[in-house]
Amino acid sequence: MKKKLMSVLLAGTMVLSLAACGETAADTTTSSDNTQAQTETQSADTAATTETAEATSEVAGTQEAVRLLNGKPEINDQMQALAAKYLEETGNVLTVETIGGDTNASDELKKMYQAGNMPDIFVIEANQAANWDGMLADLAGEEWTNKTGFELVDSTMGTIGFPYTVEATALGYNADILAKAGIDPSTLTSPDAWKAACETLDSKKDELGITAVFGWCAEPTNLGWSSGTHVFAQYLDAGLKADDTTYIDLLNDGGQIDEARMKNFAEFIGMMNQYSDPALLVDGTYDNQVAGFKEGKYVFITQGNWCVTSPDDVSFECGFAPYAFEDGINTIIAGPPSYWVAYSEGNVDGAKAFFNWCAGDSAQNILVNDAGLVSPFDDCQYEAVNPFYKSMNSYITAGNYSGWHTMLKKDGLQNETCNVFADYAKGKLDADGFVSTMAQVISAYYAQ
Repeated sequence: MKKKLMSVLLAGTMVLSLAACGETAADTTTSSDNTQAQTETQSADTAATTETAEATSEVAGTQEAVRLLNGKPEINDQMQALAAKYLEETGNVLTVETIGGDTNASDELKKMYQAGNMPDIFVIEANQAANWDGMLADLAGEEWTNKTGFELVDSTMGTIGFPYTVEATALGYNADILAKAGIDPSTLTSPDAWKAACETLDSKKDELGITAVFGWCAEPTNLGWSSGTHVFAQYLDAGLKADDTTYIDLLNDGGQIDEARMKNFAEFIGMMNQYSDPALLVDGTYDNQVAGFKEGKYVFITQGNWCVTSPDDVSFECGFAPYAFEDGINTIIAGPPSYWVAYSEGNVDGAKAFFNWCAGDSAQNILVNDAGLVSPFDDCQYEAVNPFYKSMNSYITAGNYSGWHTMLKKDGLQNETCNVFADYAKGKLDADGFVSTMAQVISAYYAQ
């Protein structure tokens, strides 16, 4: 199944200029004298959670620690276990610093760069590569590149991105609640079907023991990265094949939108606003949103497979339903949404060594079986335990998946569009106002 999944996904990621190449890994050396001091500074100045491996000098063959900035707080414990395993097997230290779910990784990186406190490894989206031009190490020729077709390749900087997972996003659902309400999620492929389902679920809230139909948060400060990137992504790609770039091309051509499609999208978001928990909708956090879904308070959640990573996290079956704001939409978005990169002025050799090890069996065991990630590596023997994996894979193997083209929009646009979602959720805009405001905001941002 793994081989089939990866071969199907490959076609979609080609639009992100991903290609395969490689040889063998270089040995690791030290390129910084103040890693511990930097770690202490990061702990004091950012929202990161840091757990540093102990007694570096006591481990045979140890070199200076490699610092990795993890943008996924939901797998912090597993990343710490990964670091421990790396130390055990190689004698090399990996220091993992985790940014909280309500913190924008890109903003934190800018602060760290300005403070001279950059990690050796950090995460970027494909459209953020240009922001780091000249500051990212070329990873071409590394052993791990022979094992995947998902590395991020830039036309000028070379092979710059290590794919640590494949992810999917749509409307995650609680299959048990839907079954109890007599709703078949496979039928949710039109606005009318969604409207009928929402009315049924809302009328049975007490019977089903739910707080709201949707766990959807449009609060821009804490979750603007979600609304402005993941939810906005559905306007760009829902219903399209993975290699269809119609709406991202239009967007990147001076910030244009298809107003008819945006209006249909707006009406769907309006339905989500109507049937969401008011407390979460305008003043919630990522933790509130995910906890509510895991507890069965919400039937649907506007996140991806990263929000529930272990079968132990939930007592129900999880699945994905499409944002069917037009008749016939039956896709989810799937592929590598982000990548680990190596800072060119940091411990590059140490980062390369870690990437090569991370593509191997021990690391993949932790990342897949414990962290619940979906491996991007062809030779990985582990099938994802993620509760969303079965549903995710059914869409992918059927060819019903769209690309992560939202990651190719002008960087920073999400910080503007998220405020339009927020104003809509607060009732400051109607559907037409959402469309016109979105058009104005996007056009103005691209004109900068």
